[in-house]
Amino acid sequence: MYDLLLKNGTIYDGTGAAPYLSDIGIVQGRIAAIGTLEEDSARTVDVTGLAVSPGFIDLHTHSDFSFLLDNSAQSKVRQGCTLELTGNCGSSFCAPLHGESRRVGEERVGLYGVGPIMDWTTFDEYLAKLEMAGSTLNLATQVGHGTVRTAVLGFEDRAPTPEELDRMRGLVAESLDAGALGFSTGLYYAPGSYARTDEVVTLAREAARRGKLYSTHMRDEGDSTISLFGSIEETLAISRLSGVRVQISHLKCAAPSVWGRTLELLDRLDRGRAEGLDVAADQYPYTASSTGLSGAILPRWAQVGGREATLARLADEEFYTRLHEEIKAGFQSRGGADHIVVANHPPDRGLEGLNLEQIAQNMGCDAADAGIRIYQAAETSVISHSLREEDVVSIAAGSLVAVGSDGSSLSTEGVLSAGKPHPRSYGTFPRFLSRYVREQKVVSLEEAIRKMTMLPASRLGLTQRGRIAPGMWADLVAFDPDTVADTATYDAPHSYPVGIPHVVVNGELVIQDGAYTAATPGKVLKRFDD
Repeated sequence: MYDLLLKNGTIYDGTGAAPYLSDIGIVQGRIAAIGTLEEDSARTVDVTGLAVSPGFIDLHTHSDFSFLLDNSAQSKVRQGCTLELTGNCGSSFCAPLHGESRRVGEERVGLYGVGPIMDWTTFDEYLAKLEMAGSTLNLATQVGHGTVRTAVLGFEDRAPTPEELDRMRGLVAESLDAGALGFSTGLYYAPGSYARTDEVVTLAREAARRGKLYSTHMRDEGDSTISLFGSIEETLAISRLSGVRVQISHLKCAAPSVWGRTLELLDRLDRGRAEGLDVAADQYPYTASSTGLSGAILPRWAQVGGREATLARLADEEFYTRLHEEIKAGFQSRGGADHIVVANHPPDRGLEGLNLEQIAQNMGCDAADAGIRIYQAAETSVISHSLREEDVVSIAAGSLVAVGSDGSSLSTEGVLSAGKPHPRSYGTFPRFLSRYVREQKVVSLEEAIRKMTMLPASRLGLTQRGRIAPGMWADLVAFDPDTVADTATYDAPHSYPVGIPHVVVNGELVIQDGAYTAATPGKVLKRFDD
């Protein structure tokens, strides 16, 4: 007898193979049988006319806090996501929390309009908190280089001493052994930007020794420091010197000077793999990025010492003048100040949805001054419309490029419904299926599903997920290929997608007939065979 039986589905198994008609029988959270199944079942769902695939795996998310604030966070599971990898871009905001890293974590959670919630310190304690909270989907975590560096060095722009580097290495090793499935860097952001390549190689070796993933927001995605292509070379060098498997986060051409060079990017990845390096990438299917205001407009020299030090130096006229001029010049790399939109600003929700030019007009100042004033009020998230659709399409076709949101699990209600976040938190996967599969035919449906399931599972090293086969965990999504679509927009981002009636996580229906069942069967994955 099955616990759950899906009848008459069109099965896309995640490998890229042609679909076939079949039933799927589930027992104790795993796929027990595939075929024409007549046995009794505690629950049967007719999925006639629907595509049934492995649950989508989101390799690039920032849901570190989501399920601690509201364990029904639904924006991802309603997209068909059954697994998220958090702790990206060098920022595992929740752990390890030593020294300055605790303040940074509390500042980040403040964007949700709540006070400090972190009564733990180590990665092991954080994972225990996640398990206690429960979640709609499975969670895997990474330890962030920026968080570790902040814990040891704060926001100092210098190389660590041998003793400090050993402390950093120890925190990375401790976190990986506690259950983090990867190590991430955000070399574009302070304080990660202050690190030299040899520091990253030393720490990445800890992931390599354990066969775990290295995810990187590279040092540059445009032309602001060492350039996009210089960053690619640094990334490949880190893999070459450490032996680590590399996942390049949100691959993109993020400045007009590098628009149109996506084929060169993909070719460089291919040549890296031909050399024997285990390197791949992920991408979100939008022409806008999103990050903190400080990351978007403040030069890294201005952030030395951390937020409080930067705020104190703003009183110095020479510092302010230099900062103002560099912010003003930097707007051009993002298409202009009118391309930078405030997404989440708790002190003044009225600014959300307005771009920096509009805000400047309302304040009676220029856009650089407006940006500084907003930063002075609070750390703020922004959306930057600085990418080109043609580049998004070219990268979407890459066989080594998984689909990843770079968003968070949010909700249309409660604490996770604040602000005007990037719509990718609600629409990434259905958008890819509707826009780049059904409408533009950039890739086939079989290939799109592979890029959402088996490819990311293999990157993370998971052996029991990402594919439909007997014995695998029953993470499944049933959707209508003809109607699946995102509904979230930049103006109204808190909107769930359509065309995804059923989602199964570890054998339990989390979404049934388009409705949330209130089940939270998600697991915290600490091993490759979880």
